[in-house]
Amino acid sequence: MSQGKVGLIAGSGRFPFIFAKRAKALDLSVVAVAHEGETDPALSEQVDEILWIRVGQLSKLISFFKKKEVTETVMAGGIRKTRIFEIRPDFRALGILSRIKEKKDDVLLRAFADELEREQITVQASTLYLAPLLAQEGEWTRRLKKEERADIEWGFRLAKQVGALDIGQCIVVRKGVILAVEAIEGTDAAIQRGGALGKKNAVVIKICKPQQDFRFDLPAIGPQTLETMKSVQASVLVVEAGKSLVLEKERFLKEARDAGIAVVGWKDKPETNKMEKK
Repeated sequence: MSQGKVGLIAGSGRFPFIFAKRAKALDLSVVAVAHEGETDPALSEQVDEILWIRVGQLSKLISFFKKKEVTETVMAGGIRKTRIFEIRPDFRALGILSRIKEKKDDVLLRAFADELEREQITVQASTLYLAPLLAQEGEWTRRLKKEERADIEWGFRLAKQVGALDIGQCIVVRKGVILAVEAIEGTDAAIQRGGALGKKNAVVIKICKPQQDFRFDLPAIGPQTLETMKSVQASVLVVEAGKSLVLEKERFLKEARDAGIAVVGWKDKPETNKMEKK
């Protein structure tokens, strides 16, 4: 890391805070670019320098990092997908958008990262310094019931196919029925919709897309995910082991146990590759 500093391109949620805390614990100076209407204003108290921009102000972001001699950065936290309809891009961002036919997450983010790298600003994996937060394989809070395991084995593979189409990273199922597929509304809204349709005991499955670029949009779960699940009485949360982040892990696991929610780190297995439910 050059000159003991790292850039942070901050979106919403707790992820930017957790990254900043870890980087500062390693004696790194954190230079952040935060997004108005997305990033929690309290982040300004957790970093050394911060610039606030609107979504789409790419030139301003690049100029700030170059002025501060930032050569490596991390993207942490999401931007609401519906922002695509509100964005007022500057000329630089407009040039990127004009070259892209399909406004898929992966395509947009790769084009954004490529533009930064043309300016000698490398976008690192979002797991930088955060390896301990990666989900481990296993049943973390309670043993699965037979019917829950059956839904996971069937639903996990289905979620992978949805992810391969770059539609979303989360599906909600119950008793072999698809209740919701995440699209532009985001994970919490998909859980609320699917959980309400399933009445209760829905299984929430969140995966890493097969084509996932670890520099951005890595699946993450935390206390907020549990709050959403509790609101619709969903009973199981599945994440992909080794490819998902668990935020505020101790608090998260305690709250999951208290709520009776099974949390599972899952790895795809050969026997789950068939789409038919056994």
